[in-house]
Amino acid sequence: MVGMMDRNEILQLYDQQERKNSEHPPYRREEAQGVVRHVHPDPERLSFIIYSDLTAENADRVVQDQVNWYRTQINGGGLEWKTYEHDASTSLPQRLAAHGFEADEREALLALDLQNCPDVYLQPLTADVRRISDPDAVGVVAEIQAAVYDENFDWLEKQLRTSLTTQADFWAVYVAYVDDVPACAAWISFPANSRFAGLWGGATLSKYRKMGLYTAVVAARAQEAVRRGYRFLTVDASDMSRPILQKRGFQLLTYTTPYTWKQPEND
Repeated sequence: MVGMMDRNEILQLYDQQERKNSEHPPYRREEAQGVVRHVHPDPERLSFIIYSDLTAENADRVVQDQVNWYRTQINGGGLEWKTYEHDASTSLPQRLAAHGFEADEREALLALDLQNCPDVYLQPLTADVRRISDPDAVGVVAEIQAAVYDENFDWLEKQLRTSLTTQADFWAVYVAYVDDVPACAAWISFPANSRFAGLWGGATLSKYRKMGLYTAVVAARAQEAVRRGYRFLTVDASDMSRPILQKRGFQLLTYTTPYTWKQPEND
């Protein structure tokens, strides 16, 4: 068994595998000027940058170059640049804001070492958690998200349907049921050439909270990650889910904040 890793070691591995060298199908990966960007074939979907190696001397120029590239080459739904608080300080958040990027909510990047996984995630499930493999059945996930957040999630249904159709090995979708009623939904990504499986979603209808469904859906995904040979689970956690996960073995690696640039309407 590989020895336990400390926070800094996990972060270094995460930066290498999940930021610098990561692949996110169907996005096209590109490297330019110390930036790794991922471009979706549908221009209406956000392109994103999750890794950059900038200095105080070149940061402003590179940020503006990326805006110019997006404006002239893509001109679509927007460019998201994700910042990480453990990165070397180049005042990147302030520079992004100065170039027209708007900050979203800060999230906590958490990781669970599956070689030191709490029993709660490894014992047989008692909740009715089902893996959704039919692309035409993912509408229930969008319905749960819409009910929890009071927003339209038609885009998510489309995204998950496409993902399960074209990248069935990369994604797995889970739904927890109570008396055959869909109550909690989440999904997980299994990137190639990485030791990190990514947790996404995890919304529970208010009527069914405090029944252990959120934990059960984490457990279902953790058990699949173990079967597939992944070492870590990671999640960008909101303020609501972070304390739940930290009580169950997840550790805080760093904080992240996405900044998004969108084409001005008068361009």
